Amino acid sequence: MTRELTAAEQIDARIAALDDWRGETLAKVRKLIHEADPEVEETWKWRGVPVWEHAGIICTGETYKAAVKLTFAKGATLTDPKRLFNSSLEGNVRRAIDIHESAAIDAAALKALILEAVAANLAKPAKKKA
Repeated sequence: MTRELTAAEQIDARIAALDDWRGETLAKVRKLIHEADPEVEETWKWRGVPVWEHAGIICTGETYKAAVKLTFAKGATLTDPKRLFNSSLEGNVRRAIDIHESAAIDAAALKALILEAVAANLAKPAKKKA
């Protein structure tokens, strides 16, 4: 009987499988998320999406041909003074950051957004499923 991979192992495998700029970018944002919130929990949902949680979903990390997309579950409620959000701007709940090849990541601004998302979750935690 084979052991099921942990979420962290699945994310490691995804990064390794993306042997191009997308894997490097996903690894970099993952590191920044952990630096911003050492208590973050990694999960693996929806048949292959890395998810970072703390009292609810902070953000997901999806990879596409032209972008690594960080979708913030409560993004519409977050202030974004550095205007990192550049995708999914029309919704009432989520907001996303599409990171394209060769794009610079504003580490300080991303960490601030992560911390704000954690604070929003702690203020109104996700309901646990019964």
